[in-house]
Amino acid sequence: MTHYRPQSFEVKGGPQWGRDHLPLLRAKLAEAGLDGFLIPHEDEYNNEYLPDRAERLAWATGFTGSAGAAVVFTDKAAVFVDGRYTVQSREQVDQSLFSLEDLTGAGVAGWLAKNAPSGARIGYDPKLHSPDALDRLKAGARKAGAELVPVSVNPIDAAWEGQPDAPMAPIVPHPIEFAGEDHASKRTRIGQAIAEDGADAAAITAPMSIAWLFNIRGGDVMRSPLPLAAAIIRKDGTATLFVNPDKVTDEVRSHLGNEIALRPESEFEAGLKELAGSKVSVDPSSASAWVFDTLDSAKATVVRRRDPVALPKAMKNETELKGSAAAHVRDGAALVRFLHWLDTEAQSGEVDEITAAQKLASFRGQLAELRDLSFDTISGFGANGALPHYRVSEASNLMLKPGSLYLVDSGGQYPDGTTDVTRTVPIGQPSDEMRQRFTLVLKGHIGLALARFPRGTTGGQLDILARLPLYMAGLDYGHGTGHGVGSFLGVHEGPQRIAKAGSDEPLQPGMICSNEPGFYKEGEYGIRIENLIYVTDPAPIPGGEIDMMGFENLTWAPIHKGLVDVSLLTAQELAWLNDYHAGVREHVLPLVEGTPAGDWLAKACEPIAG
Repeated sequence: MTHYRPQSFEVKGGPQWGRDHLPLLRAKLAEAGLDGFLIPHEDEYNNEYLPDRAERLAWATGFTGSAGAAVVFTDKAAVFVDGRYTVQSREQVDQSLFSLEDLTGAGVAGWLAKNAPSGARIGYDPKLHSPDALDRLKAGARKAGAELVPVSVNPIDAAWEGQPDAPMAPIVPHPIEFAGEDHASKRTRIGQAIAEDGADAAAITAPMSIAWLFNIRGGDVMRSPLPLAAAIIRKDGTATLFVNPDKVTDEVRSHLGNEIALRPESEFEAGLKELAGSKVSVDPSSASAWVFDTLDSAKATVVRRRDPVALPKAMKNETELKGSAAAHVRDGAALVRFLHWLDTEAQSGEVDEITAAQKLASFRGQLAELRDLSFDTISGFGANGALPHYRVSEASNLMLKPGSLYLVDSGGQYPDGTTDVTRTVPIGQPSDEMRQRFTLVLKGHIGLALARFPRGTTGGQLDILARLPLYMAGLDYGHGTGHGVGSFLGVHEGPQRIAKAGSDEPLQPGMICSNEPGFYKEGEYGIRIENLIYVTDPAPIPGGEIDMMGFENLTWAPIHKGLVDVSLLTAQELAWLNDYHAGVREHVLPLVEGTPAGDWLAKACEPIAG
């Protein structure tokens, strides 16, 4: 049974979108007296995954990646992407209309400094830019003698015929049995943090923070159970939730209680202006420039601080950790059924990437608790697997032919937890090189999994543990090693991060992270091994002097032993792998016992001799 919108594999975007829509946008700019317009990927809520209505960058350019930007002038235009999307942007953007530029480094601001016409009035939607990013853009425009001009009506919205309506999914309470703490307690804690920051109130616009703070969930964004809304919380813990009243049921009103006022989201501006004379905490990395401008115009004192919900949300309580563990066992059974299918029927050479993604979704869909996928499944064979952020479509779909590797990165949303797991499987016989590089990735995965570290350690300090075996062979991978994960929330969550340029946020007990080193041979194959782990409480080490934190595993799914070169593993690494497979068998076998998948699992988890 399916409980969610199935993944679409149709080809979206493409050069024709830019050809069709760029003239319409330029006509609206002329009407508004503008010489140019800035188009970020972000929406008003700084979401990673956008509702269809907010796909403005795709509409204007044809580029559908999850990060990027564009600048449109009357006579030229540019699309900005990072290294993940170099290939995709070439395919989707008409380069006779748009130049392709680098989003990193000098980025849009640097390009404006060199390319904006002197005297140009360049429009921007203040609800779609953070104040810090906007400051950089303004500085770039000034260098060219141009100016940025805020608009009250986005010209893309004015030009976009048939623009989808704003999403209107009903809000539902997130029960205490999954949250582990009622929202009154959360609001008290957050109110105290606001007071400690020297503020009277905080303006919150991040949907994940709002969902966590009020113990509510929604369905306005695919793959993340988010309600699109805004909130003001005061230092005494009382709050106002600004949300479309059509999303709010009597059950939700009762759940929220008397200390949370409900107002239409259209009144958020008025609510901000009512804070005149107050000190208001606002996060410049998540709230838009419009929020800052509105508070400034109301003569409120803006206190730039991190969203006070971000860190408490990331530090899962005991209930959330137990829920996540239960969700991962359930999810593991679906994964085992899929991996059994991959190791048997899918070895025929007659299965393609789309069929494989649909098959995995069908196994998860048999779970009554499934609410959605946690992101569109990355289902990549051979050369497509070498693209870390690959999204299969009807145009790119490959058959799983013997002689290469298949990489599948997927997850599910359950009321008690969010999952995210990657496995790499051989189709036919893998080469010695594939086995060697898979084993190096596995060694890095184990190195991070076994880490012990004192309080104050950041993810950036641990990242090298996952890369060192690859480094020693002259190899590396171009993405981070670990991201935070929410509790029936976003599959990507801060502030923690494990990466070369990691967050300076220390890892704290209860934080859930991914552990996902990889290797990608362009044009041939990709390898990634990803489990979710959480940070444990500090504990003594026999003979040691400092209590150390570590990681506890959440994900249970076999690692393909046919890709392991045992001669490259140390005794400790081999023991870890055998212990891990014993854990997979212990947790998941009871759910698939007596089935062909159960028989397969028992063999897949047999220990490897040294």
